[in-house]
Amino acid sequence: MTPAASTAPPLRTRTILSFWAPLAATWLMMAVEGPYVAAIIARLADPIRNLAAYGVAFSFAFMAEAPVIMMMTAANALVADRQSLVALRRFGFRLNVALTAAMIVGVLPPVFRFVTDRLIGLPPDLAHLTHVAVSFLVLWPAAVGYRRFYQGILVRHHMPHRVAYGTLVRLATMSLTAAGLALLTDLPGAYIGSLALGGGVIAEALASRWMARAIVARLLSGPDVAGAQVSMRDVARFYVPLALTSLLAIVVNPLVTFFLGRSRSPVESLAVLPVVAGFVFVFRSGAIAYQEVAVALSGHDPQRERQIARVAMQLAGLSAFALGGILFTPLGRVYFVAVSGLTSGLAAFASWPARVLALLPALDYVLSLQRARFVLMKRTRIITAGTVVEAAAIVIALGVGIGVLDLVGATAAAVAILLGRVCGNVVLVSMAYAAGRPPVKTVEALDELVAE
Repeated sequence: MTPAASTAPPLRTRTILSFWAPLAATWLMMAVEGPYVAAIIARLADPIRNLAAYGVAFSFAFMAEAPVIMMMTAANALVADRQSLVALRRFGFRLNVALTAAMIVGVLPPVFRFVTDRLIGLPPDLAHLTHVAVSFLVLWPAAVGYRRFYQGILVRHHMPHRVAYGTLVRLATMSLTAAGLALLTDLPGAYIGSLALGGGVIAEALASRWMARAIVARLLSGPDVAGAQVSMRDVARFYVPLALTSLLAIVVNPLVTFFLGRSRSPVESLAVLPVVAGFVFVFRSGAIAYQEVAVALSGHDPQRERQIARVAMQLAGLSAFALGGILFTPLGRVYFVAVSGLTSGLAAFASWPARVLALLPALDYVLSLQRARFVLMKRTRIITAGTVVEAAAIVIALGVGIGVLDLVGATAAAVAILLGRVCGNVVLVSMAYAAGRPPVKTVEALDELVAE
């Protein structure tokens, strides 16, 4: 049952933007985390082997954290009183323990050798570097789950700036750890990178817990909300679809790589697509953060939803204009050559795939609005259904683009990713109408902007 409309006062654009800005900054800082550590490793001894080992280790850690990445949204949506806090905390603790156990099993020599030797085919020396680097990240997924739980509590209680402070603690810890190990030890760069990453996320988790301590104490000492009992089964029913959504999104990446390896110009495509995706993500990061804004501020109030959607459409337009203004002018070539370090030929090769993705950040804002609505409705399975359709659309589009039309791999991948995002949005909007609840007033908000 959907709660009654809120009687809270209307939101001002300035209020929404001030709430969103720290969360957007947090995602932006996380976006530069991987390249930042890689830049440190590149300046140490034997950079090629160590960068390769670090890249594989980071991929393992990234996949392992997928089940807990939505814990922030869950805490933002659910933690309202003592009972809901205890239920979600207990669920998160069990999930963190399970992921840590899985990581320990994964780094056992027979298991890890099977993955690196049989499945990936890494050379023995590189496999050993990777094995030790991954071992340093055993606590990574649990630390991510722990800190995102408390970050969600901070967001729910309108303290998004503290989330940004935690990310600054993480980056500072990473920098100090990497610099100290590089200066004081002879450890390989891959080990230093993993230790810096692990130390940073643990420090951020502890900082988030400390910053949320007063809220947690108040919730634990307060009464339960009448008629709002939350059981472990309720939490699992709400959260498991969100975890599956993250897993599906991550599984798409190796599938794209598989198709690129069998496309026209495979080497060039594999080289430029991560650069293109990383650059576009800078403009997408604000849209990803906006989901938490919509969950925390709307309060099931139609007027607030319309105001939040209106600001989202403004940000979507600005992101599309800014990204397009770079990619469709000489500035795009300047970025790919001067900043990303691509050769002139690869920069030209990257231009059209990047331009195809120019609308992706704007579509992400629309997606965040729709996902927030279903989170508030406690109908998270619909979000998973949208992700399934999006992933299927990407795979089908890749198959047609590469197998039938013989497109250049990077261009086919960009078209597939954009088409998948469009399909994901269409599914969520359609399901909102089918459920008898119109979606967040995206169209109305856009009409208001046009009227102005």
